[in-house]
Amino acid sequence: MAAAFAGTVALGTGVGLWAAADDGGAPPGNGTRQSASGRVTGTGTGPGKAPTAPGTPSAAPSPSRSYPLSKAPRTIPAVRSHTPERGPGWRPRPGARVVVADPALADEGRLIAGELGLAYAGEKNDARAGDVRLALGGGGGNRESYTLTVRGGRVDITGPGEAGVFYGTRTLKQEVRGGGTAPEGVVRDQPAKPVRGFMLDIARKPFTASWIEDRIRELGDLKFNELGLHFSDDQAFRIESDSHPEIVSPDHLTKAQVKEIVALAAARHITVVPEIDSPGHLGAVLAAHPDLRLRKANGVVLRGAIDISKDASARLVDDLLGEYAGLFTGGQWHLGGDEYQALMARDPQASYPQLAAAAKRKYGPGGTVADLTTGWLDDRAATVRAHGRTVRAWNDGFFRGTSVQADPSLQVAYWTGKEIGARPPAEYLSAGRRMLNYNDEFLYYVLGQPQTFVYPTGQRIYEQWNPRVVRGTTAVPARYDGQILGGSFAVWCDFPNAQTQAQVAAGIRMPLRATVQKLWDPGRPALSWADFRKLADRLG
Repeated sequence: MAAAFAGTVALGTGVGLWAAADDGGAPPGNGTRQSASGRVTGTGTGPGKAPTAPGTPSAAPSPSRSYPLSKAPRTIPAVRSHTPERGPGWRPRPGARVVVADPALADEGRLIAGELGLAYAGEKNDARAGDVRLALGGGGGNRESYTLTVRGGRVDITGPGEAGVFYGTRTLKQEVRGGGTAPEGVVRDQPAKPVRGFMLDIARKPFTASWIEDRIRELGDLKFNELGLHFSDDQAFRIESDSHPEIVSPDHLTKAQVKEIVALAAARHITVVPEIDSPGHLGAVLAAHPDLRLRKANGVVLRGAIDISKDASARLVDDLLGEYAGLFTGGQWHLGGDEYQALMARDPQASYPQLAAAAKRKYGPGGTVADLTTGWLDDRAATVRAHGRTVRAWNDGFFRGTSVQADPSLQVAYWTGKEIGARPPAEYLSAGRRMLNYNDEFLYYVLGQPQTFVYPTGQRIYEQWNPRVVRGTTAVPARYDGQILGGSFAVWCDFPNAQTQAQVAAGIRMPLRATVQKLWDPGRPALSWADFRKLADRLG
């Protein structure tokens, strides 16, 4: 056991495990450790310990008659481990620098330097009092993990990936903003879930580029790493198009604006995830292509639904998927796939004979409209995967009892179980699918509060939700936790004039903070909701 010692850290009621072999920084069994709750565990060692090099966590607090043991920093999301030490801590002072050990960290260095009013000195090997030093290395396999060491009047932030180092700078920024001083000691931190998202419906309600950029800055400081943009729906198509300019709504974002949004997000280690929903929710596109609208057997046109029996329908949507793959350069893509009205009919085969005939031509005598719809989704997934993207679709785009199976690599974006015949999350998980949690019971902010929706509160998310609560209020079994990649808070604009942009920003402020706290650490938080809210107000 001694050769593979791991320190166990109390995290409120959760537990984190940090292997000493990863970075040489975990304390031995008699070390002192402080969790995010501020509780100190273990015992310290006596005087005579040799000093530890800057940037390396100490095995025990060094003795001092001047300073008590430090307390864990208060941040959102809360840090998952803090080793206390004795010392004055660190605060920005005139003449202090931010230096980097790796040129890849230049953007992170310049950003934190500007935020804290320090000079950015670039790549330096010397060490000065007051410095903040960023470096790549250590930390094991999680590229979003980091170690932040405050010791000897300096700050060292290290991590195995640029994202982790960036998150370390966010912790430092919050420490200084919240208390003026970063406490002496060592923070070791990493997220529980690799996907921490915010989704915005800009199709039904146009949001300005500057508003979206402000949200990106907010998301970055909170350690979110995804921004979903739903920019095509029945009401509007909101991004400039070169391949099909006829579909673009008057109030839209230019490609130049989107490139700036994507670049700003990338600098904050946020992936922008585009969504062109199909085969439903295509009303704005079909307004310019009325010949591709889906019609019932009696000739009635269904708003927003495309006729997937026509080859021209696939060509049109694939044109758009290919065009925007060049604009959104991140590795993720959302295909939609929800609420195709042909499958809401009592008898889809009778109501839509053209779809039934196409299904039989493609899949044989037993082919159904559900088979044809599944094949449509698989074909669009193949189009996007050809551009090197990982693909997700809404859970109601996956159907039972089809001879055609949805592509195994498609991730399930689970948002609701309210529709008739809805499949529970465990049905997807038991089949081995990976899942993203968009639970509409907790994470849907729907403007105007239509149907049964009410504006979610941060307190309810903070106290009752965690990533395993995928549908309603009941968690899926713990054995599926590894298949749940994370989740996303979503703003939908069903009644776009119900709130202004400013009201939306204010309304989602605390829900966003509660969501990321539970995605970073799903355990019971150390702070009460009242104290968490006070902390959010203090941090800004």
